[in-house]
Amino acid sequence: MNSAKQKKYDIAYLKMAQEWAKLSYCKRRQVGALIVKDKMIISDGYNGTPSGFANICEDDENYTKWYVLHAEANAIMKVASSTQSSKDSTLYITMSPCKECSKLIFQSGIKRLVYNIEYKDKTGLEFLKESGLEIIHVKDLKT
Repeated sequence: MNSAKQKKYDIAYLKMAQEWAKLSYCKRRQVGALIVKDKMIISDGYNGTPSGFANICEDDENYTKWYVLHAEANAIMKVASSTQSSKDSTLYITMSPCKECSKLIFQSGIKRLVYNIEYKDKTGLEFLKESGLEIIHVKDLKT
């Protein structure tokens, strides 16, 4: 796929991830993720509490509870329990991954990461760059 066409797809999938983020019950930050392979969305996720827990992400001091799952972790776990494989896929995420999630991204076989907002801790991004992932930062979601 040529780079102009790829950029259009990247922006479209990131916009979809933004819509997915709105499903999160978290108040401090809503993050959405899509895993795409061969132009098909094979998984999706947003940040939130584990299944069966109250949909309250923050504690009384407005800190995110330690057990809240990140959007990309939810998407990776969802694809892991399906018949799909994330090997050689692209992860679209509204915010760059933390260092914990970057390990999951690498281990899941994702080869490309496209994100919109840069997370304050860039350790995860640096790890993925060193690991050979193609990383695209799309700052402007206008086509």
